[in-house]
Amino acid sequence: MNMTMRVAPVLLVSLLVTGAAGAAEGVIEPGATLQKLSGDFKFTEGPAADAEGNVYFTDQPNDRIVRWGTDGKLTTFMQPCGRSNGLCFDNKGNLLACADEKNELWSIDPATKHVTVVVKEYNGKLLNGPNDVWVHPDGSIYFSDPLYKRDYWKRDSAMQQEGQHVYRLSADGKTLTRVIDDLKQPNGIIGTPDGKTLYVADIGDRKTYAYDIGPDGKPANRRLFCTMGSDGVTLDSAGNVYLTGRGVTVFDKAGKKVEQIDVPGEGWTANVCFGGADGRTLFITASKGLYSIRTRTGRAGSQ
Repeated sequence: MNMTMRVAPVLLVSLLVTGAAGAAEGVIEPGATLQKLSGDFKFTEGPAADAEGNVYFTDQPNDRIVRWGTDGKLTTFMQPCGRSNGLCFDNKGNLLACADEKNELWSIDPATKHVTVVVKEYNGKLLNGPNDVWVHPDGSIYFSDPLYKRDYWKRDSAMQQEGQHVYRLSADGKTLTRVIDDLKQPNGIIGTPDGKTLYVADIGDRKTYAYDIGPDGKPANRRLFCTMGSDGVTLDSAGNVYLTGRGVTVFDKAGKKVEQIDVPGEGWTANVCFGGADGRTLFITASKGLYSIRTRTGRAGSQ
């Protein structure tokens, strides 16, 4: 079903900027104000932008994927949607979705809505519940698999794998490999546009790590990026890293906090991505709302 939703007039919300850099030197476009685009959801998650800058995100309790077009219109893209959580577009323009209902990873054709299940198990066992996903420039797919027990599961709600890990699906879709197995509860995940660095937020241990991605696709040389975990994560064109939870916290390449974007009235900021026609708008999924703010920088690679 694809129906147009009535959107309330955009509300302007005050923006609090803190940290090492002042507003004039930070990532926010001078004079930009946080905008509440809509607040008609139960819990928003997993934003991802297509090649044109249209942003897709999930309203997981309502089992739907919603599209915010560059024309400013909200439409329901897919409902039901396998209780999708994190989203990301692959190199062919298909929408990858962490379909949490059956603990699968889906590929959705945006034109036809046809669903292909690309991952449904590892070593003969169900996954815990794919949560966030990123596509490498070579077409391989990295995703986190933490355990968040769901009341809609028909399966045993206990841990299905031996722990909460990060996986890589080869570009040809034939080989699934567990590539990070020493984190407490990995969640947000993203890599740099050159495919050389992977960031993984260990929300369970309140830390975010950076890894080198070798020629074999395996993350190596783990190093602490910052002492903050995160639900979602994205990058901008200057290499800054955006983490979520209480608003959006921005770190530079060295892991130094440079900006804080508060989202008043929302208890939890789940995820972020860059979108819009020029890629310079930061979209924020926060509890019941969808927000945006203009930036100095902009989109970087797969988001």
